[in-house]
Amino acid sequence: MPQDPYRTPDANVADFQDQGVPDPAIRWLRLAAILIDACIGLAVIVPLIFVGGYWEAAFEAGRSGGFGIMPLGTTLLWAVIGFVVFALIQGYPLHSGGQTWGKKVLSIRIVDLQGNKPTLVDLLGKRYLPTHVIANIPCLGTIYVLVDSLMIFRQDQRCLHDLIAGTSVVRAK
Repeated sequence: MPQDPYRTPDANVADFQDQGVPDPAIRWLRLAAILIDACIGLAVIVPLIFVGGYWEAAFEAGRSGGFGIMPLGTTLLWAVIGFVVFALIQGYPLHSGGQTWGKKVLSIRIVDLQGNKPTLVDLLGKRYLPTHVIANIPCLGTIYVLVDSLMIFRQDQRCLHDLIAGTSVVRAK
């Protein structure tokens, strides 16, 4: 039977195991880790949003009839603040073990394709920053986040941010 030229390529999971990379983390553990990290982040960022005036600016944008789109300067400022807060909260566990706090609790970690712990600069600059920037673009960001999230159902369980950064999430030893 001829191969379908429109079919997406498959990643061979066995290639990772041949290189000594542990088995991919269970999808639901990755989801739970993201939820833990989100709760931690929200506990810090929500008070900043109220104190910093973002909440009021968001309501004003909605009342003004502009489809609720925030002014570009406000969006950029809070995108930078959000990334800095993320880096401050998650920097230590990412640097020490290639894990966010949620991944640490659930015994999963981020590795490069050779099974090594990526540097903090690589994790922040390649894995988290591009996704954070794209996610803050109105409309396109929502589509990107949805596609990125759904890619976990690929055979190799690597999301778009994993492909960008050359990483994988595996069970911690």
